[in-house]
This record gives sequence, C-alpha cells and structure tokens, in this order.
Amino acid sequence: MLDARLWKPLPPPDGSDATASSDAKEARVQCRLCSHYCIIPGGGTGRCGVRVNRPDTPGPGVAGPDVTGNAAPVGRLFTLVGDNVAAVNLDPVEKKPLFHFMPGTLTWSFGTMGCNLACSFCQNWSLSRPPAEEGVVRGQRTTPATLVAEAKANGAASVSFTYSEPTIFFELMADTADAARAAGLATIMVSNGFQSPECLAELEHRIDAANIDLKAFTEHFYATQCGARLKPVLHTLRTIARMGWWLEVTTLLIPGLNDDPDELRDMARFIRDELGPDVPWHLSRFHPAYRLTDRPPTPPATLERAWEIGREEGLHFVYLGNMPGHPAESTHCPACGALFARRDGFHTHLPASSRCVRCGAAMPGVGWDTPEN
Repeated sequence: MLDARLWKPLPPPDGSDATASSDAKEARVQCRLCSHYCIIPGGGTGRCGVRVNRPDTPGPGVAGPDVTGNAAPVGRLFTLVGDNVAAVNLDPVEKKPLFHFMPGTLTWSFGTMGCNLACSFCQNWSLSRPPAEEGVVRGQRTTPATLVAEAKANGAASVSFTYSEPTIFFELMADTADAARAAGLATIMVSNGFQSPECLAELEHRIDAANIDLKAFTEHFYATQCGARLKPVLHTLRTIARMGWWLEVTTLLIPGLNDDPDELRDMARFIRDELGPDVPWHLSRFHPAYRLTDRPPTPPATLERAWEIGREEGLHFVYLGNMPGHPAESTHCPACGALFARRDGFHTHLPASSRCVRCGAAMPGVGWDTPEN
C-alpha cells in the first residue's frame, strides 16, 4: 500500500464536528484521478476498489483539537496497486490493438487488478472486478525499474499499460513511463478514456500512444452498461488528439446495444471531425462474457456494415477485430487503395518503407520503417 496521488482532503459533512471524538468516516477525501471524482469516507474505497482512505490522527491542533486537546482524524488516500501487477506478458503491439504505431514490434504489457468502470460485457472481468465486488486485490510485488529491465531483457520496444484500466494504477503507470522513456522505450496506454483532466495533464509528456475504447455513442449505454458517462470519454479523446499522442480507437460491437447504423455513423463523424480521418477505428466482434451472456456473438455482416459506414464517412483506416483472416485486418493506401501492409492475426507483414509502392503517398503512423523480424 503506497500513498496515492491526485486527491484532496474534504471537510466533515455539514453538521459534523471535526473532533477526535468524531467518527473516522467523516475524514473524507475526494479522489481526482478519474471522472467519477469519488468522495471516499474514512475506511472506504473508490468505485475501483483499489484506492482506500486510511485516516491519520495528526498531532494536537493540526485538524482542530477537541476538548481533550487531541486532533480530529484527517483523510489520507492510498493505492493498493502502486507496487504490484496481476498480469504481465510480452505481446505484439498489434494486440493492443495498435496498427500504426511501431508495427511488427513487441511490447512489455502489464496491468493490475481493478477498474473504474463496471461494464456488463467485460472481457477481463476476473482481473477488473474482484477489488470492487469482493474486496480482493491480488498481484506480485514489482517496481518501475524491474518492469523496464524486464522489457529490455525480453526485446520489447515499448511498455504497455493495459489488461485492466491503467487509470486506477496511475502511480505505477506514471513512474514506469518515466523510467521506460529514460531507457529508450516507448509508452502505450490502453484505456477506457475516463480520466480526469488533471490525470491527463500528468500523463501528457509520459505517454506516446494510446488506444481508447469508445464503447458507444449514447449516454444511455454508458449509464446502463458501464456505470459511467460518455461526455468525459469524448473530452479525453479530444485532449489526446490535441496533445499529439498517436491515437487509435476501439469499439466492441454488441448486438442490439450499440450497433445501430445511425449511432455508428455519428461515431464515425466524431472521429473524423474531432480526432482526424487518419485515426484508425477498430471494430471488434463481441463474444458473450461476464454478465452479458444473453446476446449472440456479433454477426460478421454487422461488422462489415459498420466498416462500410466508417469508410463512407471519410475515415481512412477502419479495421475489423476478432475476425481472423478478414481482409479488413490489413492496411490499404487511402489515396489509391493499394495493399500497404497485410496482417495475419497479430502479425504484420511490413512494407519496405512508409510510402505506398503504387502512388508514393505517405502512410500516417509511427515506425513503419521498422525492419520486419
């Protein structure tokens, strides 16, 4: 358990006396890490289940002494996942998915337990949900220096903060990002995009690329299926585009919930107009998971229609995920349509250069000139 960052103490609730005899629950804090802005009483945790308020009792007079001269408890926020990880793997960067950022390279990927959303369809629920639902936080002790050393030893070109939700292990992400960049490694965040503006400001110069889930384009979906809101995610996407990180967007298409053609068209227009037509949009096939098992897998025809909508609305790069062998896994030149980079699952057959061999157009992205392994 380590000290958390991005939080502030709060005064006792109205009508309470800030005395040592008061209930420690009144030593409240507000977490400023994500857009929930959880107000956490003494002894409580945020929605993520991994940030806990353990009040201190400071010396006399610090928080207002009671009649005995003792000070009232003062809230203090800690993170339960600041120095441990629950999943670590060496992955192709295409698995994040990032198709235009250092393609063909490997990334040292890790995550902790916990998440600040509660998606009914979570694909990694065994990692994300136990802290909030069961009060269980598991992991293996580590340090940023250890993670970077492991990345280098395994031939990774980058470090990825992924698997669960990186926002909730912000302290470990920030310190590891600093160590990784100092060691010449790129940094990648795979996220639901529900960060607070303060969190994004702290990450601005620490992250090189991100894949952000745009889970739907209605507030109703975010409220009923994720326990969250759409507006902060849109703000995050706009902010990342402004900060200049390499950005790709992923949407998991769930039959009957977020696959309406008009909604998809609105989503594509948002990406085109506010993020840019060169931002890749990954459309992934849903498989029943966690609490959403009453829906079938996404029909291929639904994914292919969504791909058409993205292209019709002017997006240059629309990809289909969880559809191995589909032609829409590969990259084509937006200028002339020629095949630029063919993919087999998570393996990219890299071109000789970052320009189209037919028309010479430059391909947007980072690291297209990386030699094929």
